[in-house]
Amino acid sequence: MFVAALTARIAVGDWQLTDALVPLVMVALFPFFEWIIHVFILHWRPKRLGPLTVDPLLAREHRAHHMDPRNIPLIFIPFETLLWVLPVTLAVALLAFPRLGMGLTCLVFISALGLGYEWSHYLIHSDYKPKTRLYRAVWRNHRNHHYKNEHYWFTVSSAGTADWVLGTYPDPASVATSPTAKNLHATAER
Repeated sequence: MFVAALTARIAVGDWQLTDALVPLVMVALFPFFEWIIHVFILHWRPKRLGPLTVDPLLAREHRAHHMDPRNIPLIFIPFETLLWVLPVTLAVALLAFPRLGMGLTCLVFISALGLGYEWSHYLIHSDYKPKTRLYRAVWRNHRNHHYKNEHYWFTVSSAGTADWVLGTYPDPASVATSPTAKNLHATAER
């Protein structure tokens, strides 16, 4: 999607100042978007509606990811989810903006942010050791989420930006280690 969007963006041309504004807004909002998805979709607690249980694939896969954070297929967004996320993203980018060029700029940057998210998440759960101070902060936050307490540190590809603003970025020393960090929604044994 990134390559196709970039190719289309270059082919369309029609560069305007607003095209520079789109990436700035997206970079500012992406940590909050990531936080909302993590909190409300990935950490969704299964709900009973009469005889039915509402338990989306993303939530089930994310619980499995917490149980086995180094399992590579569980690190990435499930393919089945991409089958509807990519067309929806494409439709929003092409229909929500006043100009085609601006929508394609959005598509290029959302694709780049998504690739950055996937790469960061993969590196966090691999044997890679962070080399820079900024990435070490990103790495530490997500590791704290998995191994310290699943109720904090929800951002993955930023150094706690949205967590800091939304109150889920405590000092790790002040947070108890959760007995359910590896088994989301389980009842902690007392």
